Amino acid sequence: MLNSTMLTRRSLLALAASAPMLKAAKYKKVPVGLELYSCRRMMVKEDVAVVQAVGKMGYEGVEFYGPYYDWTTDKAKEMRKVLDGSGLKCFSTHNSPKSFSPEGIDKAIELNTILGSKFVVMASAGKVNGLDGWKGVAETLNNAAEKMKKANLQPGFHNHQMEFRPLDGTKPIELLAKNTVKDVVLQLDVGTCVETENDPVAWINANPGRLRTIHCKEYSKDPAKKYRVLFGEGDAPWEGIFKAAESKGGVQHYIIEQEGHELSELEAVAKCLELFKKFRA
Repeated sequence: MLNSTMLTRRSLLALAASAPMLKAAKYKKVPVGLELYSCRRMMVKEDVAVVQAVGKMGYEGVEFYGPYYDWTTDKAKEMRKVLDGSGLKCFSTHNSPKSFSPEGIDKAIELNTILGSKFVVMASAGKVNGLDGWKGVAETLNNAAEKMKKANLQPGFHNHQMEFRPLDGTKPIELLAKNTVKDVVLQLDVGTCVETENDPVAWINANPGRLRTIHCKEYSKDPAKKYRVLFGEGDAPWEGIFKAAESKGGVQHYIIEQEGHELSELEAVAKCLELFKKFRA
């Protein structure tokens, strides 16, 4: 029976306002994949089994590395079926400069299209002579962006230590960012950025919209460990990285990369995924 002690609508609203608010989601939902170089020893012998195992772990995608470029189209089609059957996407591929050369770019486009990849990433520029050489790398990436656009692909560049170290007063990575079109993705390797004592959060914030793919590779400043640590066990500022990537960087997927560990390759990448998800929970 209704009576004078019944809460009025106004008092209900006041009560609701004073109650603790539900915790907002800390991070956005961003797919996570694996750089298959992390399982490079096994990939040489049984690449299909490795990809299937990665799917069972709960990864959402993969990034193929160098050797994929030597596949035939039939091999690429076979691997696409394996990906589909394992619930995986091919987020991107790692490539040598050959994939961006006039004589090699068409094959890169064909293979990446078959695999369903979005980004064709230059994993290393090879030997580059001075800042003018880096300007040449930027020009190569710009030319690739124009040609790949027709196939709904985007080129990218993956940094290592050297790109974050000044050359004649200029960091090559900054030169590349300044001299490439926005369609060229800057794929941040967190570990090498941290190793060279650069700030990955500041780098992401300085290049809004261009960090569409990020390598979540850990690095420890302990000289006895360095890259032989699992995700979250090193010195990378992951909370700041994730917040910057999701608010300014334009990240579309994260890619875990593991250089080496006392655990087996598959055990290490499975544990990295577990720690990654726990961190972002």
